[in-house]
Amino acid sequence: MPATVRPYHNVSAVLATMHGKEQVIAPLLERALGLRVTVTRGIDTDRFGTFSRDVERAGSQLDAARAKIAAAFAQAPKATIALASEGSFGPHPYIPILPLAREIVVLCDRAAGLELIGHHASPTTNFSHAVVSDVGAARAFADRAGFPAHGMIVMGVADGEPAPGRVLIKDILTPEDLANAVKNVIEMCGAASVETDMRAYRNPTRMRAIKAATLDLVRRFRSKCPVCAAPGFAVTERLSGLPCSWCGGPTLAIRADVLSCGACDHRIERLVAATTADPGQCPDCNP
Repeated sequence: MPATVRPYHNVSAVLATMHGKEQVIAPLLERALGLRVTVTRGIDTDRFGTFSRDVERAGSQLDAARAKIAAAFAQAPKATIALASEGSFGPHPYIPILPLAREIVVLCDRAAGLELIGHHASPTTNFSHAVVSDVGAARAFADRAGFPAHGMIVMGVADGEPAPGRVLIKDILTPEDLANAVKNVIEMCGAASVETDMRAYRNPTRMRAIKAATLDLVRRFRSKCPVCAAPGFAVTERLSGLPCSWCGGPTLAIRADVLSCGACDHRIERLVAATTADPGQCPDCNP
């Protein structure tokens, strides 16, 4: 996008992170929107929740991102724009044997009263853990997860489950670090839980997902409301109920996307291209 039409040309924004997310967020937003992104210093974003579970996240993924933005504004009271990202990892809602990584990047322009959220969800993640009783098993798990390019965390075990409250070792960067950590934890607990480090700067796969969420944020910013021209006119809801090709009844398949504007509440339904759904998604034909 040419600099002359970048909406935030040379405007400063603060990003709440302590895990290197500016590496992918800052260049994209400077190139696309003109924002000069700087990182807030001295904000412990781990207090809003950690993937290692030593600090539980209070509220939702979006709640945590908004809390980071509030902390950034508190540290930089003259700033009008703040940014934060938050990740979430768990089983895929439709294919439980697969993991699902969800990333959001949130932009808050408090002068304009604007909040935009970029999204990315994908099963492409190395999010995993294993309880091991020897170093060899730990090394095999780490190799599958992409170590040492991707970091590892080792924690204690209680009743066969990960127990970060017993012992937690982060910043494992070499095979020697991993072997020493696993040996020490096994001596203490009888077993060790080895898991992927999901902090952005220790996980290149996650960093790529944050980049994708940032690109989605840019796309949403460029999508203007047809009524008031505010940015962020994008899909906010998906409606199921596409008719079954056998019986014509409503199915679980998506029939329309709902696009809405956060500024004026204008909304439209955009029908999907398909006119009928596979009977496999019909609760009557495939109960």
